[in-house]
Amino acid sequence: MSTVALADQIACVRRELAMRQRVYPRWVSAGKMTQADSDREITTMIAVLATLQEVQRQREPGLFA
Repeated sequence: MSTVALADQIACVRRELAMRQRVYPRWVSAGKMTQADSDREITTMIAVLATLQEVQRQREPGLFA
């Protein structure tokens, strides 16, 4: 398993979230995905992003560290 920098993980999740926000509405309209599934997947990806960002904040040295 290779190590991926936290900043790179955050960037990847941001790209994935943006893609889902662009594509999922079309999939819902086409009947390929339900609105509930779309909402759940996007909400989950937002939570993943928030978790990674919190980890990043915790790793950053404080102003007075």
